[in-house]
Amino acid sequence: MTTDLFPPAPVTRFPVAGSQSTFPVRRVYCIGRNYAAHAIEMGADPDKEPPFFFQKSPDTIHFGDFPYPTETSDVHFEIELVVALSKGGSNIPVEVALDHVYGYGIGLDMTRRDLQGEAKKLGRPWEIGKNFDHSAPCTPLRPAAEIGHPTDGAIWLKVNGETRQEGDLNQMIWKTPEMIAILSRYFELMPGDIIMTGTPAGVGPIARGDVMTGHVDGVGDLTVEVI
Repeated sequence: MTTDLFPPAPVTRFPVAGSQSTFPVRRVYCIGRNYAAHAIEMGADPDKEPPFFFQKSPDTIHFGDFPYPTETSDVHFEIELVVALSKGGSNIPVEVALDHVYGYGIGLDMTRRDLQGEAKKLGRPWEIGKNFDHSAPCTPLRPAAEIGHPTDGAIWLKVNGETRQEGDLNQMIWKTPEMIAILSRYFELMPGDIIMTGTPAGVGPIARGDVMTGHVDGVGDLTVEVI
């Protein structure tokens, strides 16, 4: 009989709005530069770039204030629609991909932009800029059975009441069913997987004491203070 040397880490769980149920998280996939205007502001050509993905650790997800991280002086906000999967599979056809979605939320892909930039210049992975503690503040999930599958509507973020990001979900280059289908070619998706679907233009830095408020039509609102 085997025993753990120490207690295993707790499973990250999304609250579900209006419910006592929770959504246990398995993996967190993020798509890069999925809004054309954001791709341009990051120096890329959206017409020539196939989709690409990176991951955050499940324990980066949290539901409270954002502690300003260490070893950086340039932390950026990126507001995103969050997709939560309750069914998995490989090589999922795009026509049935939405059948795999449990619900939706709002998240911030917080980024140590200076460290990400250094990694890019050196040809190194991005984890140090993207995958750090508390780097994915999120809202509770809203079930698709209640709100449907958002395909258009405003997505925006304000810092201290000033609009910094503003776009529409219909501006996503790769739509939710396409992201699910493409990811499932490279990974066997499973219940509990999360997809962060990219951010509109206007990303920028935050400072301690700032308050970020975000919104996605049909999904809800997010408020996060930088501490």
